Amino acid sequence: MERGSSKHAPRVDDQMSQEVSGLVQGSGAGGSRVEEFREAEPAGEDQPGATTAPAGDLRTGTPQGMTSEDVEARSRLGRFITMTALPGDRLTLVANARENDAPDDLVAALERLPEGTRFQTISEVWAALGHRNETTRW
Repeated sequence: MERGSSKHAPRVDDQMSQEVSGLVQGSGAGGSRVEEFREAEPAGEDQPGATTAPAGDLRTGTPQGMTSEDVEARSRLGRFITMTALPGDRLTLVANARENDAPDDLVAALERLPEGTRFQTISEVWAALGHRNETTRW
């Protein structure tokens, strides 16, 4: 893009455009060019204010029945077992984990799985290892 002649250098032009970008793009005390109909209307006098959790149940990243450590550990297990291994039995899961360079502690845990059982999901594997899964899903 050619700038043509101007009073400022390109660097100064960029700096000046950043200084006013909040006024041009965002809503703020200085005014903006945002269309007014997009802004939320305030609650009426006799109405409660808007909230992100209308029933008082604020959702977090941790599902009910699990701790954040459980979620992280199950996710770690799932990173080393690919979808091609599921459904699969203990031998299939151990072989797949080794192919994916799983840490020794995960391979040892998978070797403790019961023989003759086919697992459909990582959650089933997790439960068979003696851990708890979520009690409800969103």
